[in-house]
Amino acid sequence: MKSMIKGLVATIMLVAGVAVSAADDIQIYTADNSNGKITGASIEKAFEDAGFVISGNNDMNVAFKGKFQKTHHKMYHLFTLYKADLVLELVKVSPKAALFAPLSMSFYMKNGSNDISVSSLSIDGMAKVTGIPANNKHMQAYSKLVKDTLAIALPNGHFEKLKNKPLKVSGELVTNFTYEMDAATDEEIEEALEGTQMEMEGSLETQGFVMAGFNKLGDEFKEAGYDKYDFFDAYSICKLPVIFQVSQNHPEAGALAPCTLYMYKEKGSADVHMAYPSVHNWISSLAIEDKESIDVLLGAEKTMINTVNETIE
Repeated sequence: MKSMIKGLVATIMLVAGVAVSAADDIQIYTADNSNGKITGASIEKAFEDAGFVISGNNDMNVAFKGKFQKTHHKMYHLFTLYKADLVLELVKVSPKAALFAPLSMSFYMKNGSNDISVSSLSIDGMAKVTGIPANNKHMQAYSKLVKDTLAIALPNGHFEKLKNKPLKVSGELVTNFTYEMDAATDEEIEEALEGTQMEMEGSLETQGFVMAGFNKLGDEFKEAGYDKYDFFDAYSICKLPVIFQVSQNHPEAGALAPCTLYMYKEKGSADVHMAYPSVHNWISSLAIEDKESIDVLLGAEKTMINTVNETIE
């Protein structure tokens, strides 16, 4: 497989020294759940009824108990979803829109509280990472649909005012990889892609990453009449020790986990482009300052970069 890949260019989008408000990037919608009627399943149904594709709804407390023999919160789910038609329109503006296809959310109830909260990225948080202006009509439609659906899923809820102080971005917001695929026919491209993905998935799983979801966005684009890509795939990837550590003090971290790693190839081009939002989004947007959380995030980032580079070199 590697013999079919001629070259490697790894590029990084650097955004350093910029003050970013956590309140601008993350939004938390909270409602009273004393009667217990709001559940992970009921929230999922509200989004499904609104036309979202649900790619994952995982009870992380089950995983935490199995791996670490403890949990931090009464309830903790990681939820991934996307609105296919809006994703296509946004990808037409910039492929980086796929960094949030799917969007990530967390549902949680803290110990000792009857409130249930859903965290998600705000429109400003998505704009910061993708580079698509927040005033783009499709971005605004996406943001409005999420907010309207939250209001249905969590009756009588409200958006919280986050107390975290803003932190400056100290590193990369998006990590990009580009490699050259030596394949011409559809059959050769499919074979080359399958080989790369199998190797990458195996290597990441060996390093403790979990493939929490996989969406063949390119197939959906073609069905909608947009045939620009030979392929456009998106992985949802997480590492259990990372979300376990960070969610202890920042349950809203589910707005950024699992992260999306996309890979695509345009027709007529030999270049395969890959990207994912770096952990510096977590540190900045969540205002993370404790050493343990920062260390586990940066360690996972280093392993991720090395593993992907080893796969495509």
